[in-house]
Amino acid sequence: MKDRLHILLIEDDEDDVDLFRYALKLNGTPYHLSILMGGDEVAPYLLTVPVLPDVIVLDLNLPKVHGRDVLRQIKASFVFRAIPMVVLTTSSAREDRDYCLEMGVSQFLTKPVTIPAFTATAATIVGLALSNRPD
Repeated sequence: MKDRLHILLIEDDEDDVDLFRYALKLNGTPYHLSILMGGDEVAPYLLTVPVLPDVIVLDLNLPKVHGRDVLRQIKASFVFRAIPMVVLTTSSAREDRDYCLEMGVSQFLTKPVTIPAFTATAATIVGLALSNRPD
């Protein structure tokens, strides 16, 4: 088993990236965070990733390639489709939620606005990733 949890975060907002890092640090789980800042970075990453992530966290509102398209790319990949995915977005639109769940994401979460809530969200993501790791 890997020592650290490997998380792929696909997020274009640097403040949200920093907040996610901070929440993971508060959680206390050793982790490695790979960050893709734009939807257009996902396809090349899928072809060259050295270590598969334990969980993928995706924002829907991405520049250049929308999160829905990124989700389709990931779910079309034989290697990546089985990795747990969490959509973490500002969208609370029912159609976004329904679409993501139909595409097979494990969780659809609206981005919290407080640090304690963000820390709880990070704990949920870590728990999902850990529960899907081999012993």
